[in-house]
Amino acid sequence: MGSMCPKDWKLFGSHCYLVPTVFSSASWNKSEENCSRMGAHLVVIHSQEEQDFITGILDIHAAYFIGLWDTGHRQWQWVDQTPYEESVTFWHNGEPSSDNEKCVTVYYRRNIGWGWNDISCNLKQKSVCQMKKINL
Repeated sequence: MGSMCPKDWKLFGSHCYLVPTVFSSASWNKSEENCSRMGAHLVVIHSQEEQDFITGILDIHAAYFIGLWDTGHRQWQWVDQTPYEESVTFWHNGEPSSDNEKCVTVYYRRNIGWGWNDISCNLKQKSVCQMKKINL
């Protein structure tokens, strides 16, 4: 049968991805909670291929929370506890920019393309959820 994703989720590699549409925008904590209700978590990005796949399903006019946050003094951590590797990051030029901005979005900069930006965790944004694919 192969491997599957739930309805509306998109398969890439060994994971399924969804941009939730049932709720519009939410804070980072609320977004992570919404993903976990579906058995998922905010997206964790570990390669250029994954970054490109994800941004390929996004709207260039919105920003989306990803599963990366600052535990303090620029100690970035992924929600699934996988190691944060500086060499595989996609920060926009000049980002991360502020110690008070502890949550990360991916968004599109005109003439530049997709990249990451640190923002306040309380700002309401769209989000991307990720779960392991189901092996049937």
